[in-house]
Amino acid sequence: MTTTAANVPYRTDEPDLWLRRFGTRSSGGPTLICLPHAGGAATFFRPLVGLLAAEVDVTCVQYPGRQDRRGEPPVDTIDALADLLTEVILPTVRGPVAFFGHSMGAILGFEVVLRLEQLGVAPLRLFASGRRAPGVSRHETVHLRDDRGLLADVAELSGTEDDVFADEELTAMVLPAIRADYRAIETYAPRPGVPRLRCPVTALHGTSDPRVDLADARAWAGHTDGGFRLQPFPGDHFFLLRQWTPVARAIRTDLRLG
Repeated sequence: MTTTAANVPYRTDEPDLWLRRFGTRSSGGPTLICLPHAGGAATFFRPLVGLLAAEVDVTCVQYPGRQDRRGEPPVDTIDALADLLTEVILPTVRGPVAFFGHSMGAILGFEVVLRLEQLGVAPLRLFASGRRAPGVSRHETVHLRDDRGLLADVAELSGTEDDVFADEELTAMVLPAIRADYRAIETYAPRPGVPRLRCPVTALHGTSDPRVDLADARAWAGHTDGGFRLQPFPGDHFFLLRQWTPVARAIRTDLRLG
């Protein structure tokens, strides 16, 4: 058990609480740890599990404060969440591992990979999807809006079905996690002097993303010494929802799976 800066205990000695697998594990392939966007859950990556199951052990992270972890308070800083996930993941690494993070998950993946590399683990690659590079900062205060304003931003990014917010009871259940995630990513800033990653980075970019332009995605190249590739896809911030098959193809290519 560990404690965040907010003095809230979270179990890090129960990996099944954090790391979810949907389906059978691949035999002998690398592990791909998938980190969801703000307000997202492990189930977001189910389509990727099906597409890669024969070659990759796709493992999806479930953050506190949502779905079956709704009874736990959400974590509202990237650093605290990265510390917790590093504690969870480190003892479970049994072979080659890569990370795929979308939006907030891309920054979280960056911070977790930094920590693992400092502890002697060498991830294969970071796939940073739908997020500007850590060094590209913008002043954002969506997390300070009232509930209506916060939900309007979520809807604008097209990441959540409209009928979810039509249910007041369901909305009340998901709002705390969404607000905490927005606070985490909007208050994030890389620490001065943070080293570059040693592993390569693939930046996946939706060409019509209203929040991430091409230069923002390309700036990930400045955060790694291990090589960089920019992979554009047609679509907006949640281009993944319509591009799972080509995304899986890009993952295979960059993990050299044939």
